[in-house]
Amino acid sequence: MTVSLRVPEELSARIPAEQRGPGLDRDAVRLLVSRGTEVSHHAFGELPRVLRSGDLLVVNTSETLAAAVDGRIGHGDVVVHFSTRGDDGRWAVELRDPDERGTTRARAGGSAGTEVRLPGGVRLVLEEPLSAGSERLWWARVGRVRGAGGAGLEERADNPGAVILGLMREHGRPIRYSYTERDQPLSVYRTVFALPSADGTGSAEMPSAARPFTVRMVTELVSRGVQFAPITLHTGVASAEAQEPPYPERFAVSEASARLINAVQAGDGRVVAVGTTAVRAVESAAGADGVVRAHEGWTDLVVTPERGVRVVDGLLTGLHEPQASHLLMLEAVAGRAAIDRSYEAALRGLYLWHEFGDVHLILPADNPHSAHCSSNRR
Repeated sequence: MTVSLRVPEELSARIPAEQRGPGLDRDAVRLLVSRGTEVSHHAFGELPRVLRSGDLLVVNTSETLAAAVDGRIGHGDVVVHFSTRGDDGRWAVELRDPDERGTTRARAGGSAGTEVRLPGGVRLVLEEPLSAGSERLWWARVGRVRGAGGAGLEERADNPGAVILGLMREHGRPIRYSYTERDQPLSVYRTVFALPSADGTGSAEMPSAARPFTVRMVTELVSRGVQFAPITLHTGVASAEAQEPPYPERFAVSEASARLINAVQAGDGRVVAVGTTAVRAVESAAGADGVVRAHEGWTDLVVTPERGVRVVDGLLTGLHEPQASHLLMLEAVAGRAAIDRSYEAALRGLYLWHEFGDVHLILPADNPHSAHCSSNRR
C-alpha cells in the first residue's frame, strides 16, 4: 500500500447508511469498481448492472453475536470482547478498557491467572495467550461462582459454550469502536445473509462487506442471472490498533456450494467473494488443483500475494486501513498497483471507511480463468 496514504478521520462512517437521511436503506452507499488499474465510481444500487449473468457471489452466512460484555477485574471496570469458542470449551477473549465515549481502548497485556467477574456469577480465568508473541487475545476458562456467597471459582462450568452464549444474549452488545457515533441494536450488525448456526456460535464482528445488500438487491441480482453460494466463517475480534494477521477461525463450505463454485470456474462466470472472510473460507477449501471440496473445521490460512488465490476472480469488500493485514489479500486478488490506484481514487472521491462505509468491487482486467491457469494457481 502506498506509504503516504492516510485516511482522514472525517472519512470514517460513523452511522449506518439508512440512518443518514429519510427514505434511505442499507444500499445507500457508494461502490468503487476497479478492473486492473482502471477505476470507476458507482452507487451500490448499480451492482446488478456491473456484474453479469453467470457470475457467482460467495456470501458468508455467519450471524454476528452481542460479543461485548462488561466485567470487573478487582475494583476496576473492563470490557470483554468474546472472540472465538475453542473445541475444549474455552473462549478466546480480548480485554479492553472502557473509555469516556462509550467504546473501548486497548488494554496493556494480561497475565495468566487473571480473573474477570461477569454478570450472573460467571467468571473467566485467563490461561494462556492465543498466539505466541501477542498478549492481546487470551484463552480463558469459563466458571461460575459457588453458592450465594461467591466463595471461589468452580473448576469448569458444566456447559461453558452455553454459559457464554446465554451471557451474551442477556448482557451483551455488539462490539463497536471509537469511530462510530453511538451504540446500535444487534440487527444493524447482521447482514441479509445471516443465519443462526446449530450450536449458537457466530461472529464476534460483522462480516461487513455484505451489509449493503437488501432483499430487493438480492432479488434483482438473481433475476439477472447472478448466483449465490453460501459459506460460513465465524470471524474473531479484529486487531483494531496493531493490525495483526488473522488467526485461526472456524469455517464451513458445503458440498452444494463447492459444486456451484467449481461449475462457475469451469464456465464463463466469475467467482466473486463478498468479503475477505469469504475469500479465506473458499481458498481454505481449495486444493492445489484449484478444485473446491466440501470442508468444515478450522483454517489458519493467510492469503498473501506470494501464496496467491486459486479460486476467487473478484472481491467485494470494504475499505481497509492502510496498515491492515487484509490489504495483502486484496493484493493477492488484484495486484499491488491496482490496489494503490483504487485507494488513491477512494481518498480523492471522499469514500467512507469501516463497516458502515462504502464498498470496493475488485474485478479482473481480463479473462478471469487465464489467471487461474497460470500464476495464481500455486
